[in-house]
Amino acid sequence: MAEQKPVRIAVDIGGTFTDLQIQDARTGQVHALKTPSTPQDPSIGLITGVEEAAARFGFAPTEIGRLLHGSTIATNAVLERKLPKGALITTRGFEDVLEIGRHMRKDVYALKAEPRSVLIPRQLRFGVAERITADGAVETPLDEDAVGELAIRLVELGVEAVAIMFLHGYRNPVHEERAREILLTAAPDLSVSTSFEVSPEIREFERCSTTVLNALLQPVISGYLTQVRARLAAAGVSAPLYLVQSNGGVVSPEDAARLPAKLLLSGPAGGAMAMDALAKQHGRLNLVGIDMGGTSSDVSVVTDGAIGETTESEIDGLPVRLPMIDIRTIGAGGGSLASVQQGALRVGPESAGAEPGPACYGRGGKRPTVTDGNVVLGRVDPEAFLGGEMVLQVESSREAFDVNICKNLNLSDAAAAEGVVAVANTHMAGAVRLSLFEKGADPADFSLVPFGGAAGLHACALAEELAVSEIIFPSNASTLSARGILDADLRWDFSKSAMTVATPDTLASLSTKMAELVADAARKLEQEQIPETDQQIEISADLRYRGQAYEITTPWLEISAADAHADSAALKALCDRFHELHQTRFSHNAPDDLVEVVALRAVATGKLEKHGARAAERAVPAPESTEREVCIAGKWRTVPTISREEALAAGAPMTGPLLVCEEYTVLLIAPGWQLSPLGHGDLLARRIGETA
Repeated sequence: MAEQKPVRIAVDIGGTFTDLQIQDARTGQVHALKTPSTPQDPSIGLITGVEEAAARFGFAPTEIGRLLHGSTIATNAVLERKLPKGALITTRGFEDVLEIGRHMRKDVYALKAEPRSVLIPRQLRFGVAERITADGAVETPLDEDAVGELAIRLVELGVEAVAIMFLHGYRNPVHEERAREILLTAAPDLSVSTSFEVSPEIREFERCSTTVLNALLQPVISGYLTQVRARLAAAGVSAPLYLVQSNGGVVSPEDAARLPAKLLLSGPAGGAMAMDALAKQHGRLNLVGIDMGGTSSDVSVVTDGAIGETTESEIDGLPVRLPMIDIRTIGAGGGSLASVQQGALRVGPESAGAEPGPACYGRGGKRPTVTDGNVVLGRVDPEAFLGGEMVLQVESSREAFDVNICKNLNLSDAAAAEGVVAVANTHMAGAVRLSLFEKGADPADFSLVPFGGAAGLHACALAEELAVSEIIFPSNASTLSARGILDADLRWDFSKSAMTVATPDTLASLSTKMAELVADAARKLEQEQIPETDQQIEISADLRYRGQAYEITTPWLEISAADAHADSAALKALCDRFHELHQTRFSHNAPDDLVEVVALRAVATGKLEKHGARAAERAVPAPESTEREVCIAGKWRTVPTISREEALAAGAPMTGPLLVCEEYTVLLIAPGWQLSPLGHGDLLARRIGETA
C-alpha cells in the first residue's frame, strides 16, 4: 500500500465550504485550503479545490499519490429526501415493520404518536412466502416464482432500488441471497441490498431501516462517484480514491458504492479522528470537540483517551445499526438562519448554505445568519475573510437584521446579533451536555476543542456556559476534519449475532463464531493486498445483563486474531470489563447477574503509509489595524488583534479580550481568559477570572 507519488490530499465537503489538507512528502509540510462548496454538484467544488491547491502549493495533479474524501453527500441526500424510488421485499406479514417501529413515543402524554419517517410507502413494500427460524433453519422455502414476478412488476413501477430483509436473515442468508440473484437476473439495472450484507444483526426494525437506507443511497453514491472519477481524470489525477466511513476508516469506491449507508457520518468522522490524535499529542484524556461549520455543528468526545463509538444511531429519525463514531449533529452553524417566531428568536436548523449563503456574502441572501451576527458585532474582519479572498458586506448583514429581527423585537442590530449568537451557543452547549451526560461524564472534567470555520468565535462563551475551564485551539482548526482524514487507515467491520449467555458452557460456540469472523476479516485484508505488517484485527462483543434491551460494546483484549479461542479466564476478563463499563455509563452494575453475549465484532484495519508532517508556514495578511471595535456582553470594546503566529511567539500569556486572526477563522478570547502556546502549533486558553 506504499505511496509512490509525493502528494496526499484529504478533502472534506461540507454544506457551505469544501476543506482540503495537502501533505507534500518532499517537504514534510501540510497545507490548508478552503473553497466554497457547490451543492448542485459537490464534485465541482472538490476538483476546484484540488486545482487551486496544485496552483498555490506548487505540485502537478499527476503528482497526487492518494486522495481521501469525506463528505455529507449521503447525509444530505437523506435529509433532503433526494433519493430514488425504492421498494422493500420482506417476509410475508412483516411489510409494516418500518412503520410499526418500536412503539416509542417522545411525548407519552400526547393523544397521537409522532409521525414516523418512512422512506418506502406501503404500496411498495412487498411480502413473499419464506421463513427462517431463529436458529437459522429453513422452515418455509422461498417462493422463487413470487420473487421473479415481483422483479417484473418493480421494473414496470419504475423502481430503482430494492431492499431485501427477511426475518432472521442475519442468522441464515440463503433466502436473501437467492432473492437478490433472481431480481438481478430479471432486472440487472436494479440496485439491490440485503440485510445480511448491510447489518447482519438482531432487531428486525433497525436492520430493515439500515438496509432500506443502504439500498436508496446506492444509486446516489454510485452516480456521484462516477462524476468524481470523470472530473479527476479530466484534471489529470490518477491517484487512488478512498471514501471516509462513519467509523473513521476509509474504503475503496467499490466498497463505498456497495455499502453507502456506512458513509452517513463521513465528514464529521474526520473531525473526531483529529480529536483522537490531539488527545494523544497533548496527553489529554478527556476532550469534547465542537465542529462548527457553515451548516451544522458536530459534537464528538474523547473519554479516557479513546474516541467514542456506537453501533446504533439515527439520521432524521431513521435508525442506523452500523459501527460508527459517536457524533451528535445539530443545525447550528455559521450559516444557520435566524428568525422571529411567536415573539422569540429562533436560530436554525434551516441554513443559508453555500448559495446564497449569509447576507454578508453578497450573493442574494436576505435573511440574517449566525455569521452575519458575528460580522455585525465586529468579531470578523470583512477584508480578511477566507484569507482575504472574499470581502464581506457589513451593511448587508445589518440590513438583514433590521428587516427580519430588529423591527419585530425593537432591538438595535448589535443587540439582535448578540441574541442570535447567544441562541446558537445555547443550542451547541445543550448538545455538548447531552453527549457527555449520557456517558456519565461531567463537562467540568473536559477540555473544549473548537474547530471548523466558526467555532473559534464561540468557544469561550460555550466553555463558560458548560463550566469548562480549558480550551485547546488546534492549528488549522477550520480544516481540522480534513486533517483527521489525512491520517485515516482502511477499515472494515464484521459482526455476527451470538445470542447466548457468557458461561463456560458457551465457550466452544463463541470460539467458533469468533474464528469465522476473524477468517472473514483476514480474507478481506488479503483481498485488498494489505502487507501483513500493516494488518490489524480487533475483537469485541456486545454484552448486556439478561432482560436489558440494549448492549455495551466491550473490547475483548484477551483474544487475538492469531488465536481466536476463548478460555474461562478470557471470558471472565470480558465480563469484568463489561461490569466496569456499565458502572461508568449508568452509575451502577450487577456483577452477580448473568451476562448475555448478543453479538461478536471484528474490526480489520489496513494501515496506510504515514509521512512525518508539520504545518506549513503561511503568509497570512496582517490585520489592517492592531485593534478592532468589538461588541462583547452589550458593550463595545477596543480589542487587540494579532495573528496566530504572533500568539505562538508570545513570551508571556495574553489575557482577553483578544482577537486571534487566522487565514480561515478567528478566535475570540473573551475577558477572564488567558491564552498561551501549547505546542505543535496549538494554543491553550484557561479561565483565570470573572468573565464579561
